[in-house]
Amino acid sequence: MSTDFQKMSSRFRGYLPVIIDVETGGFNAKTDALLEIAAVLVNMDEKGLLHIDEKFAFHIEPFAGANMEESALAFNGIDPYHPFRLAIPEHEGLRKIFTPVRHAIKAAGCTRAILVGHNPVFDLTFVNTAAGRCGIKRNPFHPFSTFDTATMAGLSYGQTVLARAVKAAGLEWNNDNAHSAIYDADRTATLFCTIVNEWALLRDTSVSA
Repeated sequence: MSTDFQKMSSRFRGYLPVIIDVETGGFNAKTDALLEIAAVLVNMDEKGLLHIDEKFAFHIEPFAGANMEESALAFNGIDPYHPFRLAIPEHEGLRKIFTPVRHAIKAAGCTRAILVGHNPVFDLTFVNTAAGRCGIKRNPFHPFSTFDTATMAGLSYGQTVLARAVKAAGLEWNNDNAHSAIYDADRTATLFCTIVNEWALLRDTSVSA
């Protein structure tokens, strides 16, 4: 395998892939509450293969005046005001995500993070909007570029729905745990690593041949 692909800093044009999933009170990032956020960090071994490293997840208090659609709450099963949610303010949740991401960027020698998600425009829009609402100026993520595991899985396995793509990749999926930010982020991260690693091994075999 090319030595350029054995370093995270050169594997993705200097970007560090970070898997993000959010659960929300609707589809409008400007008006609807961010209720959960999870991040999964990945690292690269000496063979250039990706592995899950650290995971972070937080329940988020709805921002003042936030809208929450009943249909969205029924879908994700979140009770925003349940006393056992142990939710934290939006700015604190973002800080607890952004800080380890910045440390990982530095440790990997990368320039910034790139959000990986399943249909990630939704997640990135909520992250960017919440960061702006909280006055956070050092957002570590690229402002518009993403890696989309729905597209990657469609190419690799012919499936674009997360549950079906995960199963098609030969990975475990539990419907009872779905639609929590940490579970979906973990499954998306595992899917991402699987596809990237399969391609890397295929490329290495092709070059060797």
